[in-house]
Amino acid sequence: MLSRVFPAGFIEPCQPIGAPKPPLGSGWIHEIKHDGFRMMALRHGVGGRLLTRNGNNWTELYPSVVAALYALKVKSCLIDGEITVCDEKGLAVFDLLRRGSRIKPEAVLFAFDLLELDGEDLRPMPIEVRKHQLEQLVGNVAPGLRLSEHLHSDGMEIFEHACKLGCEGIVSKRVGSRYVSGRTSHWVKVKNPAAPAVRREAEEDWGKQRWRRRGRWGTHCAQHRRHRLHSPLVGLWLFAGLSFIF
Repeated sequence: MLSRVFPAGFIEPCQPIGAPKPPLGSGWIHEIKHDGFRMMALRHGVGGRLLTRNGNNWTELYPSVVAALYALKVKSCLIDGEITVCDEKGLAVFDLLRRGSRIKPEAVLFAFDLLELDGEDLRPMPIEVRKHQLEQLVGNVAPGLRLSEHLHSDGMEIFEHACKLGCEGIVSKRVGSRYVSGRTSHWVKVKNPAAPAVRREAEEDWGKQRWRRRGRWGTHCAQHRRHRLHSPLVGLWLFAGLSFIF
């Protein structure tokens, strides 16, 4: 089986685990979970790219984000964030992102982590150090790039407030943690049960289960047909180019 070749500079993103409620204690920072597409913003010299978490190149779809990326006064950087389109209240709405024209000049990248800066790998550094450098980098740039703020207070209180605002939920991140690719318990996602994203995921899961059931039924029917063809009770008559099975 052939392994997939990812674009140069691509790093597999860190993925949170799910939980019914935020972690307790002062050892966590908390962010709003915006409803959009996970995106890696890669700047290298005068060039830049927007790569999905699967390594697909979506640079041409979000020109305002790319313009903001070019405006950064750096030689290179790699920003982890979420591409969104917001409504008049400033709330990320996924339907505004996925409907209409594929090219979205109004899209914004909410940046929440910085993996590389001017050739230095920041992934081994604690998250609070990475966030401080990210804040300095994107604090006053073009509108296509915004800092995803974090809070260092009670996680449940922040989650309840996010739910009242209609946000997708929050992501809690362990203080002092480094950036690792793949699933990690140092990032914990708690979903707002009333958010459109949760209903959408439930519908998608239902659809996948339906197709799996249909696939199993199709396999069962095919196996049944093969059994009939190999049964001693089946006669195959060939006459004038026609087959009769009985």
